[in-house]
Amino acid sequence: MATTCVKRAFKYRFYPTDAQAAELSRTFGCVRKVYNLALAARTEAWARQERVNYNATSAMLTAWKKTGELAFLNEVSSVPLQQTLRHLQTAFTNFFAKRAKYPRFKSKKKSRKSAEYTTSGFRFRAGELTLAKMARPLDIVWSRPLPEGASPSTVTVSQDAAGRWFVSLLCEDPAIAPLAAADAAVGIDVGLEHLLTLSTGEKIANPRHERKDRAALAQAQRRMAKKEQGSANRARARRKVAKIHARIADRRRDHLHQLTTRLVRENQTIVIEDLTVRNMVKNRKLARAISDAAWSDLRSMLEYKAAWYGREVIAVDRFFPSSKLCSHCGSVQGTMPLHVRIWTCECGTTHDRDVNAARNLLAAGLAVTVCGAGVRPQRSSPGGQSATKQKAPRREP
Repeated sequence: MATTCVKRAFKYRFYPTDAQAAELSRTFGCVRKVYNLALAARTEAWARQERVNYNATSAMLTAWKKTGELAFLNEVSSVPLQQTLRHLQTAFTNFFAKRAKYPRFKSKKKSRKSAEYTTSGFRFRAGELTLAKMARPLDIVWSRPLPEGASPSTVTVSQDAAGRWFVSLLCEDPAIAPLAAADAAVGIDVGLEHLLTLSTGEKIANPRHERKDRAALAQAQRRMAKKEQGSANRARARRKVAKIHARIADRRRDHLHQLTTRLVRENQTIVIEDLTVRNMVKNRKLARAISDAAWSDLRSMLEYKAAWYGREVIAVDRFFPSSKLCSHCGSVQGTMPLHVRIWTCECGTTHDRDVNAARNLLAAGLAVTVCGAGVRPQRSSPGGQSATKQKAPRREP
């Protein structure tokens, strides 16, 4: 049987020349303009109960370039402009399939600055990447090697709020292959005092990255608030705030990557709780701490890495009483406030609240693996099951 390679994005920082930065900035602006024009055209057609597809917007783009008002679109590569129309088509496809909300217009200040190039829009030779409309290759910091013989199929250039430039190369990575089957399985209970508590009894501390830089962030934000709206001083102050946010996000992402890679490599089955984080952050007292813990990112990383390496991630119904259920005798306790961290069951077993919850999650997840149905959740849960297998995200062959 022929094996298929997983496509993986390799992201690097680069330092453009003044001419390259100006060219890319123009490209970002044109990409945003074309996206918004196409979205407006499709929205007007939607109001008339008509549908406009990618081919129609591509023809519109050709017509726009011929007008005096939009002639500047000819100054940048046409590849990113066509790609943004494809992205809009994908957004509408997801909307019609009820997987996403209606597409929104791109903002000059708030939207991500990026442009995507396909093979016809760049040249990659001898470790040098040259984009269309540019005479010189990009000065890329190759912080890690690409797979041997890699040939990027897509290149995405972006600039973050802190002013840093990044390039992402999508390549086939033959190093990603299913790992040898492991006997280990682990249940994971997420929290704020400890980021993770494992069914083995191990507790992983919460680094609280945002708290470490909270004073510096508050000071930078106060200084920015005192600057005049629209001034150059305010723009510089805004970049300083963005740099602190970027430092926090980088540290958080690095920690989560190391943690999730370890869990996936060591365990064949990983059981987590199906939390609705978007609802939990509505709690004003806990919103900052929950956002800093990044539980959604943790789950996302576990799922796609499990798909890469032949592991399994199982999500247990969030209403399953994992904390109140005795993992020894199976009895369910009454109300249990959050401040109760250690409790004793009627059977005489003393439990650490988080470790007990992780063990109960593991038991519920293994029930799914063995018989294909969740354990009885002590209540009428949606769908009648307390645990479900997570479908592996679709990956390009």
